Amino acid sequence: MSRGRTVTLAAAAALVLGPLAAAWVMRPGTSAGPCVVAAGPVLLPELMESSGLAVGRRNPGLIWSHNDSGSAAVLYALDTAGVLRGRVRVPIATRDWEDVSAARCPSGDCLYIADIGDNKRIRPQVQIYRVPEPAAGDAATAEPEVFTATYSDGPHNAEAMFVVDTDLFIVTRDRTGGVYRATIAPGSRALTFRRVAQLGLAAVTDAETSADGASVVVRTSHEAVLYRTADLIRGTSAPYWRIALGGLREPQGEGVAIDGNMLYLSSEGRALNRAGRLMSLRCELPR
Repeated sequence: MSRGRTVTLAAAAALVLGPLAAAWVMRPGTSAGPCVVAAGPVLLPELMESSGLAVGRRNPGLIWSHNDSGSAAVLYALDTAGVLRGRVRVPIATRDWEDVSAARCPSGDCLYIADIGDNKRIRPQVQIYRVPEPAAGDAATAEPEVFTATYSDGPHNAEAMFVVDTDLFIVTRDRTGGVYRATIAPGSRALTFRRVAQLGLAAVTDAETSADGASVVVRTSHEAVLYRTADLIRGTSAPYWRIALGGLREPQGEGVAIDGNMLYLSSEGRALNRAGRLMSLRCELPR
């Protein structure tokens, strides 16, 4: 066989096999620690920068998400398979919306919107909004309650918040994962967050209380870490389980939520396909 023909065949093979090899390399694993992939990854074309996740309380089987800063203030309702079930506008103008959390509230079930991003750590105040959890088919939420929040030790950048009763917890995005706590007082819309723990986690991107309130899951780009809610309330920061996520090959892991033995993960998109992604894991976790 001539040298020219050999080079031509090799080039043709590379054109055919190259994309197949790349797809195989980027194919996500089917398990992560004690968890197996139950569904996904599902592409989310309208959630290119999916930042937070929350399992609905009023609407079992719905997961709420949103885009990062620079996008319209819209809550997206997804079912557990990642199918878009609704878009609900929030009548606010956010600066750096990083998380959404679900929890009980005086009116029943609410969503808490955390406008807490502060990459340069220059914001003297951040905002948290509370709205009754909407239905997936609603056009807009009710007018939100607005809480103005400060930190007792100066500004911090954060992307993660979780709620336990009347207590709000923010986990900072830095090298240590500081946990800050504030309590909503009756009749007050001012919050002061005070440091209560340190998780020892770098670059935390999301946190959420489980639907039964017993656990809190905190994630970074490469792992999900589970804590007992009661331990975090006491200021104890020892986790009871860690789940390595690297084998799932998320483009840019961001969101997390937990409901029973189901763990939900969202990711921002890639440069060539900017659609976000949703993946659900079924886990066998210690009790």
